[in-house]
Amino acid sequence: MTERLDDETADRIDQPVSAEAEQETRLTPTEAVARMKINVPVRGNRKLRTLIDRVNADDQLKGWWHVSNVNAVARMNINDHSWVHVQVVTNIALKLLRQLTKHGVEPGLVRDFGLEQDDAEVVVVLSALLHCIGMSIHRHGHEDFSLFLSEPKIRELLAGIYEEPDLTVITSEVLMAIISHRADGDPLTTEAGILRVADALDMEKGRSRIGFEKGSISMHSLSAAAIDDVTISDGEERPIKIEIRMNNSSGIFQVDGLLKAKLRGSGLEPYVEVVAHIDTETEQRLVPMYRLEI
Repeated sequence: MTERLDDETADRIDQPVSAEAEQETRLTPTEAVARMKINVPVRGNRKLRTLIDRVNADDQLKGWWHVSNVNAVARMNINDHSWVHVQVVTNIALKLLRQLTKHGVEPGLVRDFGLEQDDAEVVVVLSALLHCIGMSIHRHGHEDFSLFLSEPKIRELLAGIYEEPDLTVITSEVLMAIISHRADGDPLTTEAGILRVADALDMEKGRSRIGFEKGSISMHSLSAAAIDDVTISDGEERPIKIEIRMNNSSGIFQVDGLLKAKLRGSGLEPYVEVVAHIDTETEQRLVPMYRLEI
């Protein structure tokens, strides 16, 4: 049985979220920040619950998300980089981590530092929440900008949750995950590979809607508009099965061109199978199903 993301995040994905992201660029910063609330299934992880409470009370972090989205949507006419994108990526990343650990895959933080599963969840969630705040400065080199904005913010958000030297370990792992999501990134841990793949999996058509409707027709916008649905479940032969449903075969570019590039070198290759389906009666089916070879 296919398990979707948590209900609230699934609902946000199913809506035309980029339309909402565009509307938010027209709000004042105070108005935009007031609408932001991150929801993730904490499942008894007290450290994670405290972190999310602090994130939802942090207007500086929300301000970075707002500026990032203005730069992306209003100024560059590219896809959604709002807090909605952040929430979607965070939930996908947490889902991927829990799916892997359910099947016995040990996170790097547990294997290399003797910390707990709960701590790995903090690393994955925090890296997802901070991964694109550098967009508030500029698109080009935003991964590097995210690093120097994130380092003091990580320590602020985790104050009292961790003491030294664990605080430095967690901070370093989050920063490594952030920098590893770039195109030429080289993740050294499962957690970093998860962020890299989760970012690529926010591909459903709502995220590309603004550029597409404004006439930015390219293989990127066309293929993104073709993606209807992404689900994550137990694989038949591997711990994770990612199913992508599309309304047009142009969506294969998202799968074979973009997702494949993020999967390669992520460290998750042995654990993931990807299947794309073209479910439509209105298009000539060039291929009824496409299986990604990693």
